[in-house]
Amino acid sequence: MTITSPHLGSPSVWTDARLLYALEEVVEKELDRHLKVAKDWMPHEYVPWSDGRNFPGLFEDGEAWDKEQSKVTEIGRIALVVNLLTEDNLPSYHHEIATLFGRDGAWGTWVHRWTAEEGRHGIVMRDYLLASRAVDPDKLEQFRMAHMSEGFESDNRHSMLHSVAYVAFQELATRISHRNTGLQSGDPVCDRMLARIATDENLHMVFYRNLLRAAFEIAPDLTMQAVRDVVVNFRMPGHGIPGFERAAAQMAIGEVYNLRIHHDDVLQPVLRFLKIMEIDGLGPEGRQAQEELGLFMGGLDAEAAKFDERLAARKARLAARAGA
Repeated sequence: MTITSPHLGSPSVWTDARLLYALEEVVEKELDRHLKVAKDWMPHEYVPWSDGRNFPGLFEDGEAWDKEQSKVTEIGRIALVVNLLTEDNLPSYHHEIATLFGRDGAWGTWVHRWTAEEGRHGIVMRDYLLASRAVDPDKLEQFRMAHMSEGFESDNRHSMLHSVAYVAFQELATRISHRNTGLQSGDPVCDRMLARIATDENLHMVFYRNLLRAAFEIAPDLTMQAVRDVVVNFRMPGHGIPGFERAAAQMAIGEVYNLRIHHDDVLQPVLRFLKIMEIDGLGPEGRQAQEELGLFMGGLDAEAAKFDERLAARKARLAARAGA
């Protein structure tokens, strides 16, 4: 793809304020498209309320939690907790994007709409987990308090373009994580709930991905640098969750989210859509960022291949033990 717009990649030309103004019409167009295709849904319709019963506390007939009370698999339980705690930090996410994108005009309308839609995810997931007794409710609340008490600061809050680039990938990563969690959960009810959430996350990804494409048309060098920085330094917003590293490792082994999934199902689809490596007409800094991005993706693919080999070997060992 050749950039046909004037080369305006200099930071002295494109401030955050100017970029927000220049992209306002694109935001309005994408918001209209989103509202036409997004479907309202009721969180309470996805919760198995008839499975619910009292926990110990104010109720004398309360029954203590035990993991055997739920059909959810161990990897499903781990991933559900990580995914819910990530959704729980919505107030911090809203503050971040409202501060960066603003609360007025099309930008503000999108920020509030996105927040309202994301709010459903935490509601339905917590209701499902408690009604189905899939997780220890005391530990879940303790984790929530610890995680939210730390707050959240985006790695990309310094730049509007970096923030748009980040959420284009992060929304897809969240979609994939929810979808794979549902598939690995062992509970068809959980699977249907997370598939519904994943549909929302995909629409959010499309919004930001299309916005990122428009940014390439007006500020190609800066946008390429932002994409390079975000891809190279990407980490999920839930990285501050207590025990996140261990949970992430378990989710990787359980094939909910790992290097291969990150490379093939998150980074590559967005980069292919944007035709990143085909963009021409860049200045020196843009070309350097493009080259570095290509090198990084090649290295990540190699690392993913090593992970694939280790995972296959682990599966073979487990199968051998099971057959012994």
